[in-house]
Amino acid sequence: MAVTGARVRVAAEDWRAAVRAACEPLVEGGAVEPRYPERCVEVVEENGPYMVLAPGLALAHARPEDGVLEVGLSAATLAEPVEFGHPENDPVDLVFAFGSPDKEQHVGLLAALADRLTEGLDDELRAAESEERAEELLEEVARGVE
Repeated sequence: MAVTGARVRVAAEDWRAAVRAACEPLVEGGAVEPRYPERCVEVVEENGPYMVLAPGLALAHARPEDGVLEVGLSAATLAEPVEFGHPENDPVDLVFAFGSPDKEQHVGLLAALADRLTEGLDDELRAAESEERAEELLEEVARGVE
């Protein structure tokens, strides 16, 4: 199963801090190398805020060669929303982070996440009172990949 983790009500001074917070559980769980969060930040700096996928929601990621060791999915809800610079979907208060070592698992993880988002995962995570509850929700997504 994928490495999962969550941070709840993170105080992030800007979008960079929000991305790093979302990536932290992946580093701690051994799914990605410590350099991965910075690469996720660089991807936004290089390509703009395309990873802000929906109002209030961003999906931080980088390429497998940027330090992905195994498939992982994490999330951070923010105490206060941050601006990524997206013209329609800012501000963001929920940042997912994911990594996958190969394309097959990458597609499976994104499909499982998309399915749960259509069922209200974003609102469930925003309402989560603890990191344990938020992680349980992400584990449900990860089980959908297997």
